[in-house]
This record gives sequence, C-alpha cells and structure tokens, in this order.
Amino acid sequence: MVSPANTTRSRLSALRGRCATALAPVVLLALLGGCATSGPVNPRDPLEAPNRAVFEFNDGADKLIFKPVAQAYRAVLPQPIRTGVRNFFANLQDPWIGVNNLLQGKVEAGLTDWFRFITNSTFGLAGVIDVASGMRMTKHNEDFGQTLGRWGVPSGDYLVLPLLGPSTVRDGLGLIVDGYGYGPWWTTRVIDPPHRVAWRNSLTGLDIVSLRANVLESEAIFAAAALDRYSFLRDAYLQRRRNLIWDGNPPPEPRRDEEPGAAPKTSLETEPSRWTIARPAAQHHVARYGGAGRDATSPAEVAPEVAQVVEPTVPANYGAVLAAGDQSAMAHEMD
Repeated sequence: MVSPANTTRSRLSALRGRCATALAPVVLLALLGGCATSGPVNPRDPLEAPNRAVFEFNDGADKLIFKPVAQAYRAVLPQPIRTGVRNFFANLQDPWIGVNNLLQGKVEAGLTDWFRFITNSTFGLAGVIDVASGMRMTKHNEDFGQTLGRWGVPSGDYLVLPLLGPSTVRDGLGLIVDGYGYGPWWTTRVIDPPHRVAWRNSLTGLDIVSLRANVLESEAIFAAAALDRYSFLRDAYLQRRRNLIWDGNPPPEPRRDEEPGAAPKTSLETEPSRWTIARPAAQHHVARYGGAGRDATSPAEVAPEVAQVVEPTVPANYGAVLAAGDQSAMAHEMD
C-alpha cells in the first residue's frame, strides 16, 4: 500500500507549483527586498530576515484560514472518503511525475508512473481506489526542482514563499514549471468541461483542504520538537530535498571552504595533520624558599606552559604498504 505521506508530498509539490506561477512577481519582490537588507547574515540562510517575516505571515494565514477549514473537513467526512479524495488527486500527479523521472534518466520509474495512472484511472474509479499499489507499482515523488538538482543546478539560497512555504531559488523556479503539470489544471484543460474555470478552482480548493487535513497530526509533533520552528523547518526541508534529489542516497556534502566536487585540500601524503601538544611547566617543591630540599629556581624563572607544534611525518614504508594492500585486494578478486 502506498504511503499517505508520500502521496501528500507529491500533491503538495504540484499544488505549490501552480500557485508559484501566479505568485512569481511576489517572489521576485521578496528576493529584491532580501538583497537590500544590511547587517550580518547567516551564510546558510542569507535571506533569513525576509524569510522569517514571510514565515510569520504564512503561520498567521494558516491559523486564521487553512487550519480551521481542514479541521472542519476532517470532522465532517469519514476516513474512507478522505482517502478516496487523496488518492484521486495523487493519481492526477502521476503523469507529471513520470515526465520528471524520464528527464532524470529513470526510464523504468517513468513508465511505471504512467502505467499507474492508466491502471488507477481505468480500474480504480478515476483514481479514487489505488489499484496500482496493490499490483506493486511503486508510487514516486518527483518534481522539476528535483530534476534540476539531478542536472547539477545548485540549490541557491533558502526561500520562504508566501502561502507556499519553504523552498530554494532552484526549487522556486522549478515550481513555476510544475504549475503546468498540476493535476486539476491540466485535466480541466484536456477534458474542457462546461464551466471549466469553476471546476478548476473547485478542485484546487478541495486539494488544498485535503492536503492540510492530512498533516494535522504531524503539526503537533513539529510544535513539540522545535524550539525555533523556523530553523527546524528550514533544516528539515533542506535535508529532505537533498535526499529526494538523490533518491535517499546523497553524495557526501563538500566542506564549506571547498568547491563542490573538488579534491580535499589536505591529505596524509601531501600535508600531514598538525598536532598541538601542551608541554608542562617545570615542577618544583611546595617549600620554595628556605629549608632542606628547596627548589633553586625562583618563581620568576619558572617557564610558563607553552604549546609545541608537532608535525607527524609519513612513514618511510607507507607507499610499500599501500602497494601490498592493492596487490592483496587484486588477488582476492581473482580468487
């Protein structure tokens, strides 16, 4: 059975893409405002000041509008109906997910997404019943921001978009493209029913409410776990997006003072580590002056503690050891 959380994430990416298309001028103004700010900035989040302002706006809008409507939706509709609504909108996203999988070179996954859509649309009552998951057709979560990441486009600065939440410069641009693949919009264009705009807006509103209702439980966990909700959400988003781009197996992150993909600046062969060792001060007796066994050294002459830098050297047989290890490994493979 496909995970509801995975279904919710893929639908959320598509919905945010559709809204990002309309909010693109607002995003541009926010970026310009962030560039105009002065003062010390967090290198991990250069736009933190405007981002926090947008975060507070989004939080207020959620408490005033979206959360109460989602709670009413959850109270009125039973679980089977809510599951059917979730499956219906998730099914509409599978064709666009398949396109992104193909753009990333994952042909098998892309074809699976399209077969999921055909199967659920035909045998699952237009996707209300998730028949494909029972047939072991895996549900994926892809969007154009992930495609750009697989193509090597850097993420850029972290952004909080009005009403859309966390993003980055790359993912924000990807959302604009994702908007054209958003299910309720492309289906109404293809089917072209009477009162198409009314159908499109009604489906979009229902999708928004369904998405918000699906994360009501996780909201309590988020509130309890985070001392600074903004920082918690930012770090969680960036880590999750990195895992999604690399399908749960991301490469090691480069050090901040190194370029991505560059070799390390130091290595055992070229620049050994520098160790700092404290040398203890001269020891002398408690009875410093007078009496038998006194220390002849006066307090002024006792050397203070100093730091000694020790640079270890590479053993002379280091290259021979490495060569022997390589030969042993080759012999093991041949066996």
